[in-house]
Amino acid sequence: MLFTAFFFGLISSFHCIGMCGPIAMMLPVERNNQAKKAAQILTYHLGRLSAYASIGLVFGLVGRGLYLAGFQQKMSIFIGIAMILVVLLPERAFAKYNFSKPVFRFISKIKSRLGSQFKNRSYKSLFIIGLLNGFLPCGMVYVALFGAIAMQNELFGVLYMILFGLGTIPMMSSVVYLNVLLSVSVRNKIQKIIPIFAVIIGILFIFRGLGLGIPYISPSDLSLFVRSSPNCH
Repeated sequence: MLFTAFFFGLISSFHCIGMCGPIAMMLPVERNNQAKKAAQILTYHLGRLSAYASIGLVFGLVGRGLYLAGFQQKMSIFIGIAMILVVLLPERAFAKYNFSKPVFRFISKIKSRLGSQFKNRSYKSLFIIGLLNGFLPCGMVYVALFGAIAMQNELFGVLYMILFGLGTIPMMSSVVYLNVLLSVSVRNKIQKIIPIFAVIIGILFIFRGLGLGIPYISPSDLSLFVRSSPNCH
């Protein structure tokens, strides 16, 4: 299921340019030295990948805990359903619960720190911009985190989120180089594709949890990432 992370990152990056595109366009990168500019953009992406990897580690540990508790099949089915619901339910259905309120102060600090880093062109600042950018709330990242939990292992959780982040790099880099965002009409058309792809991934996780005996898609044995200990006699 790891392969789904990169492709989801690739398709969801069209959503990212609407949310994070302005941040990428404002990056304090060198405009005349192309080699240095490429290195600066890479540093920014390394910051984002570091953020994704860290939260992938946390949610991978959650998945491992559920695996050891014997909930792996039910967990995969639940996560598949959750992925589908997150992309299909309107945002106002979640807004009324105001999930962000408990962490609003934390998010405000991130945005404040993020703004201060645009004042210089050091590699440290570019890394921090990417790092903070990766921690900002994003619906597509939430969906990817469900996948990290389903990996049932902290290392695979990290790898899942890194692959997701790698998938977003081509589009986010093009925003910096072209210094232009896609038109609203084009983004709207692409936005219709993203839920379809997310639903497909959700269905794959549901099939995986059902254990139908289909190789690579729905294996009967879900111990794919954590090797069980041999029986002692």
